[in-house]
Amino acid sequence: MADGTVRIDGNSLLLAGGVRVRFIRTLRLPETGTHALPPGLGEFPLRRVEDYPQTVPAEWLARGGVMLPVYLREAMWLSFSASEPAALQVGAGKVCAVSGRPWSPRPARDPQNYVVLPRQPWLDGINSGKGTVRQFVAVPLGLGATVEGQVTGEEVWGGVQLQSFPLTETALHAWREEQRRLAQEAVRRQARTASGDYGAPAPMSAPGAMAAPAGPPQPGGAVPAAPAAAPRASGAMGLGVGGSMRQEVYKDDRPLSDWSTSASGRVFVHLVTPPEWRRITGEAPPPSPVDRAAYTRAGLPWFDYYDQDATDLDPTDALGAVKPVGDWLGDDHTPWQPPSPGQVKPLGDAPGKPVGDGDW
Repeated sequence: MADGTVRIDGNSLLLAGGVRVRFIRTLRLPETGTHALPPGLGEFPLRRVEDYPQTVPAEWLARGGVMLPVYLREAMWLSFSASEPAALQVGAGKVCAVSGRPWSPRPARDPQNYVVLPRQPWLDGINSGKGTVRQFVAVPLGLGATVEGQVTGEEVWGGVQLQSFPLTETALHAWREEQRRLAQEAVRRQARTASGDYGAPAPMSAPGAMAAPAGPPQPGGAVPAAPAAAPRASGAMGLGVGGSMRQEVYKDDRPLSDWSTSASGRVFVHLVTPPEWRRITGEAPPPSPVDRAAYTRAGLPWFDYYDQDATDLDPTDALGAVKPVGDWLGDDHTPWQPPSPGQVKPLGDAPGKPVGDGDW
């Protein structure tokens, strides 16, 4: 996809350079305390906006992109992988989820306004604390509870925005040569080991040579679902924040000049309430979110991720000041039942039709 198109592959978005993004349903965390990574509970379905010209709002057609159904106060995380290095910008209502700055047409530093793929395997929320993020939670526009509303004072865009930048030709050639050299070294080491030279070091994966893991494994077994809160009549949704969790947003160790200043692909992701999803597409939305207490009682896993070889980005003032959605909507949590130590699993390092772009 060197032409910059974006496509849907199953429930994934494919951008140029082998960048793959999935939107994962998950458990909503309490808004106090710091928690382990919640599990993935299946993927949100994706549909092209332009396939429903008679039923989507006119402004959505103008912006193009894709849409997905999400319940009021449902949580999500974004899963990333890439076959080659990429700088991926993630916006919440056109506010950068990494830097807290307004949406930018190119990568930037001081503060960094992108995540580095494939080093960054996922993003569960905004970069709001040292070594922590605050969980992405869907809320309606118009209350001021979104990240967009709190940072800019307005709620105009909503949704999620993605924009990917490849390495420059020179930097990409150097990276490919390094991968080729490391692969050759690994083959030679394997040959020496096979010939009986057991003193040879074991082959290791080259940093960045493999796509990062797609995210925590999906839990098995059925978990009773709790009734969802009634969504508002409006279909326009944005991202607010919920609880805090331990997760790093990695600092880029490349010079900024290694990245192209022209995006290889971008897409606007509209968040749709379940009633609007049914009206627009004629399809049934996914079942209501899983109740986290029932999940924990079932003994299913939570996750703890740590990468000692990467540097975490410091939070910015703008994102550090964003308040959780409970400050607007009230606390509807049932009493918190934390997972037992045995439920927290340590994690190590880890083509459809083109999607129409629009004016945003």
